[in-house]
Amino acid sequence: MSNSAFDDDDQPAVPIDPARFHQPTKDLPGLASFAALGTSIAMCVALGVLAGLWADSAWSISPWGLLIGLLLGVAAGTMSVLKLVRRWL
Repeated sequence: MSNSAFDDDDQPAVPIDPARFHQPTKDLPGLASFAALGTSIAMCVALGVLAGLWADSAWSISPWGLLIGLLLGVAAGTMSVLKLVRRWL
């Protein structure tokens, strides 16, 4: 008898069950999509706020630059989310 895990015909000594290797990872793409949505919203709003703060300091228009930047960031985030959601509709 051979000490290897294979018989003489190079087949595994123990049959491999394909179902054993199929792990329930179907939720991972869904979770990654939700993470992309959240990241997209956060980045758009953050960039809008930063641009607004810069406008406030550069042109001395406080608080209007921040408010306009926040509104533009929220609008950009909404458009970004709609673009990502349309993939599933």
